[in-house]
Amino acid sequence: MLNPIPALKRFLGPIIVVAAGIFLAVLIVASGPKVELQTSAERVPVVDTMVARMQTVRMTVSAHGAVTPKTESSLVAEVSGRVVAVAPAMVSGGFFERGDELLEIERVDYEVALEQARANLASAQSELANAEKDYERARELTESDSVSQSQHDDAVNRLAVAGASLRAATAQVSRAERDLERTRLVAPYDGRVRSERVDPGQFVNRGEAVASLYSIDFAEVRLPIRDEDLAFLPLSLGKTDDGSANAPEVILSSPFAGKERRWNARIVRTEGELDPETRMVNLIAQVAAPYEQRGDAPPLTVGLFVEAQILGREFDNVVILPRSAIRASGASGASGASGKGDRVHIVAPDGRLEFRDVQVLRRDGETVYLGSGVRDGEIICLTDLASATEGQRVEPTSNSDATTT
Repeated sequence: MLNPIPALKRFLGPIIVVAAGIFLAVLIVASGPKVELQTSAERVPVVDTMVARMQTVRMTVSAHGAVTPKTESSLVAEVSGRVVAVAPAMVSGGFFERGDELLEIERVDYEVALEQARANLASAQSELANAEKDYERARELTESDSVSQSQHDDAVNRLAVAGASLRAATAQVSRAERDLERTRLVAPYDGRVRSERVDPGQFVNRGEAVASLYSIDFAEVRLPIRDEDLAFLPLSLGKTDDGSANAPEVILSSPFAGKERRWNARIVRTEGELDPETRMVNLIAQVAAPYEQRGDAPPLTVGLFVEAQILGREFDNVVILPRSAIRASGASGASGASGKGDRVHIVAPDGRLEFRDVQVLRRDGETVYLGSGVRDGEIICLTDLASATEGQRVEPTSNSDATTT
């Protein structure tokens, strides 16, 4: 029979080693530093803000266009003939005044025609005088039954023919005088020559255009604007009796001769038709005496491309914000929304967000005008938070007192 004592001794050593290791591990864990559980701090986002300020705002509408003359016409020869004189102003860009003689056509043929017409008129007047005497004699003899009725009728007929001949001769004299007068082409208004196509010695025909002219009493600029911008201008597309004193003022500007120049104008009318494709309506701005020197401002030259600022209506209690401050009420954090359902994020005094529905009066580029929804002095959050929630705590930056103008 085997003795169990040696087998027990063989397993006793490893057991003691394992037990000692477990004891040491427990001792190390028990004597080590204790881990204290801490809750994570709330993450407060930093946001850009501004102070809302109510103010009175005069709306302006921007547009652009080219300067054109109010009146433009062609100078046309009304009689045929050889050109014998051309005025010095009859060059491209030349200025002239109303009544100036710009062109003269040879007059000899028309003077001869006038003398012939006057001779015919004198002959017709003599014929009429003789016919009247014959008629008077025939009438007296008819009353005494000394001539026949047919002779009386002949006298009446000769009188009628003589009268018609006199009227025709008178008309011929008027035409000859008018043709003679038309040999001199006279300026119909104060203006400037756009282009000319005539020289001395050249033969021109009746109805031939010899020059292109335009007036310098007024210059006009055709300004296309959006139909929604009409709400900010004191204008109507209908028929009104408003005088020019009530017309909106316009400031025209353009770089000219190395400097930014400005001219004052007024809206005098609308074209009254809305373009169905572009939804634009055209306003006509007018500048009086555009070629007169006013201080250091140069003449408003025809053809110049200008920018226009149309001064519109005034609105009270308006808050001006950058476009980035507007959110869509249907989806928090979506900036730049348009139409209905606009809102802004207000930073309350306790630093928490408040969602506020607002009425957008106008959007103009990167600027938004609020008509209602925000009170004076409230703090507006400008930062677009991706997942903003109402009541969320935020930390405004130090520029929270910034305002827009």
